[in-house]
Amino acid sequence: MAGNFAASPTFSLQPSAQQVPLSTNYITNFDFLNQYLPDTYEKEFERYGNRTLSSFIKMVGAEMPSNSDLIKWAEQGRLHIKYTNVTSAAAAGSATATLTVVDSAIGDNPAGTVITGANPYNADAAIAVRVGQTVVVSDNAGGGENKAVVTSVSTGAGGNGVDFDVAYYESAGQVSAGPFTVFIYGSEFEKGTAGMQGSLQSDDYIFENNPIILKDTYLVNGSDMAQIGWIEISTEDGGSGYLWYLKSEHETRLRFDDYLETSMIEAVPAENPAGGPQSGASAAGLIGSEGVFHAVGTRGNLWSGGNPDALADFDSVIDRLDKQGAIEENVIFLNRQFGFDIDDMLAAQNSYGAGGTSYGLFDNDEEMALNLGFTGFRRGYDFYKSDWKYLNDPTMRGGISGTGAINGLLVPAGSTSVYDQVLGKNAKRPYLHVRYRASETEDRRYKTWITGSAGGAATTDIDEMKVNFLSERCVCVMGANNFVLFED
Repeated sequence: MAGNFAASPTFSLQPSAQQVPLSTNYITNFDFLNQYLPDTYEKEFERYGNRTLSSFIKMVGAEMPSNSDLIKWAEQGRLHIKYTNVTSAAAAGSATATLTVVDSAIGDNPAGTVITGANPYNADAAIAVRVGQTVVVSDNAGGGENKAVVTSVSTGAGGNGVDFDVAYYESAGQVSAGPFTVFIYGSEFEKGTAGMQGSLQSDDYIFENNPIILKDTYLVNGSDMAQIGWIEISTEDGGSGYLWYLKSEHETRLRFDDYLETSMIEAVPAENPAGGPQSGASAAGLIGSEGVFHAVGTRGNLWSGGNPDALADFDSVIDRLDKQGAIEENVIFLNRQFGFDIDDMLAAQNSYGAGGTSYGLFDNDEEMALNLGFTGFRRGYDFYKSDWKYLNDPTMRGGISGTGAINGLLVPAGSTSVYDQVLGKNAKRPYLHVRYRASETEDRRYKTWITGSAGGAATTDIDEMKVNFLSERCVCVMGANNFVLFED
């Protein structure tokens, strides 16, 4: 029988850290004048286990120094030429036609390739089509296709042409009235004619990001530093002892470490209204940064409407990856439910799945605990899955559902070759990596320093120890078209 958890009690989201001294920060239920002493446990019980979240970028990326407020890199465009929204001025059955490219990418500064050099037909065209090239003209509605040769290329206003004439090879002529998808597959010239007119100049995609400054601080007065406690503290970074301020200082450090990663994941650029004055964060002098989710959501692949939980769904993912970089190995970082959905999908492929669990096929036998999970699978590509604590933690993205909720992120494994604008040469970079500000005299990767007059510091006459944390960094998502963001 199906059941569910009661509404109360539930997991606690009450922060253990407070900005001001409150009664909840202190133990008040012990009266040491009482003749009966309580039996106490000295060590804190770690009821939430390891509470830290940072690990994702450490697993899939690297950290590299940068000397600038702006980081730029170039990524390759497509090698071959294809237009998916082409209209024809000719009717079905015509032996020749004038085709017009109306793709949104066509303009004065196209994202693809452009024609340069001596070209009497089109001296500065926005389409990469030249006389003599052979093209496939396919009806977008599935009505058939033609093969044709380009006979002339027009020059439009400002030298930016979008029209070209073709002659069809088939005697039946143009298959329909269009619109069409057109791609170049070769060329053909008569004997004794001149060579190809004009050349194609490669055009890169230029991307950029800027680092943001992250700060935190911890403050304790000198008197409390000398106050012994009856609880032995313990933190995830190995801190221990009976000085309570050490716990708060260690947890501040751990919290800052997590923010260094989650900022790289969640950061967004500060935007202004179109045509309007600065507003919001931008008006406050902040520019923001492009985090992983924002980069993949705007330049990568976005899956929405529920988790892919059937092979047909993953076939759609594979089909999209085929159209991108076709990276052989990929890792899906996901929340718990997405992981279960994949496990159930793979288990269903077993012929014994409907009648009970089979032994042996998945290394299960009678003498061992039954393994109902999978670490990955291969279907065209290798997909490995890894639980992402950030998506499961209820104090962060865990438990968030509905529009825009993130269930997983597919990350390509390995590195890519890009042109580094600062180095001035091609360099190997992980698809996902962090750049931090650093020079010969200043390293802002992870700065920490102590001010005050306690704890070994002697910088002011204030009876306190102030621990400061600072970092300046951004994340570079290279080849975002190879990533997949899975939304709810």
